[in-house]
Amino acid sequence: MTTQDVRDDTALQQDWQDWHRDHEARRADPHGFLAITGLNFLDDFPQRVPDAPGEWSVADDQVVVQLQPGEHLLLDGEPLEGRHILPVIPERGGLTLISGDTAIEVATRGGLSIVRPRRPDHPLVREYAGTPAFPVSHEWVLPGHYEPFAEPQPTTVGAAVDGLEHVYDAPGRITFEYKGIRHTVLAFPGKDDGLQILFTDATAGRETVDSVRGLSVAAPSATGEVVLDFNRAVNLPCAYTPHATCPLPPAQNRLPFEVRAGEQQPAGAAR
Repeated sequence: MTTQDVRDDTALQQDWQDWHRDHEARRADPHGFLAITGLNFLDDFPQRVPDAPGEWSVADDQVVVQLQPGEHLLLDGEPLEGRHILPVIPERGGLTLISGDTAIEVATRGGLSIVRPRRPDHPLVREYAGTPAFPVSHEWVLPGHYEPFAEPQPTTVGAAVDGLEHVYDAPGRITFEYKGIRHTVLAFPGKDDGLQILFTDATAGRETVDSVRGLSVAAPSATGEVVLDFNRAVNLPCAYTPHATCPLPPAQNRLPFEVRAGEQQPAGAAR
């Protein structure tokens, strides 16, 4: 190994440690997904939701909350009282209401309205012991090529919750090589004009979670070049809580080889 190789390896390790430390901090946020106490699907019949004040229902595709005297909620710092109709929430969108130290997420998933209270004293938050990962290696930093579709392709995938489905508009696909064999995966929209890959591999159910891992990919170059850094493959919320509605990977993203990179099964109570 040359001096330059050592420097490159050290830089890769340090960058990954900084990134993963920040990722773990966001995961363990007092109102993050580890704090979710329940997953409640709404319909047109008003219902009480544990850990949240009021009666909740859906009317004309909008969530309605009916507060009784003495019950309080804040939305964007403004107090709500009586009957309140929340703004229309798009698919995969959401808003947060506050009740004391509880954050109440109201969201749309798979065309359904849900309410998920988040309490900072939830045992998963208090007992979270971290998420181990495979050793960081340049072996898992792979070049790829992004090919956009003429039009985004609506793609239906399953969910961590039985009976729920997600539909994503896939903008294109990514082709890459591993040990001389070409593989193609479907890409979904990511952050900052980037892409997101949902996948499983041959380690699933043994060293990694059996449902899905995610990999963020920076925006492609003008010629479609991308980098897949599997060292940064992460678990989705469904690896930690039964109250997540995570999408499952499309069939073409079930990789036939072991991706011994990125996050493994959670440690401690979360697992």
